[in-house]
Amino acid sequence: MLKIGDTIPDFTLDAFHEKKIKKIKLSSFKGQWSILLFYPADFTFVCPTELEDAAEKYADFKKIGAEIISISTDTAYAHKAWHDTSEAIGKVEYPMGADPAGQVCRAFGTYIDEKGLSVRTTYIIDPNQKVVAIDMHDNSIGRNIDEIYRKLQAAKFVYDHHGTVVCPAKWHPGEKTLKPGVELVGKI
Repeated sequence: MLKIGDTIPDFTLDAFHEKKIKKIKLSSFKGQWSILLFYPADFTFVCPTELEDAAEKYADFKKIGAEIISISTDTAYAHKAWHDTSEAIGKVEYPMGADPAGQVCRAFGTYIDEKGLSVRTTYIIDPNQKVVAIDMHDNSIGRNIDEIYRKLQAAKFVYDHHGTVVCPAKWHPGEKTLKPGVELVGKI
């Protein structure tokens, strides 16, 4: 499994994006932030709630220079069928990556061998394609996209300030930050 600070491996996936099935390469997102949303399967119960939630916040992610890519072990054709038949998934405009052989899921440490599915996992990747945050949990628990967005904002703030400041718990843009070795500081 990749760890914080690791550079992500490059991979090419079939994806359903912009109403087409196409190839995407993770290296093509270098220079911007990437949010990888690994999820178990299409046509399930929890997955559409969080993918819809991400779709509804997608413009906010794009506004701060981030791309969302969802990835499951379904095929791109299954993603298309789900997109065409589900009101919730019909809102998705970000790439829906297909990993039916589980190669990408294995590389990221999310693959469940006995089920052929991915564990629900989020990776936040910086513009240099380094892992800055990982959130992994049981497939019965949906993610909070607002919290992922907050974590992205904090990671971006620290990155933009070259690590000279850090963000305390529950930090949001405009709030006080910390300077290592010093007390809270005002907005920068």
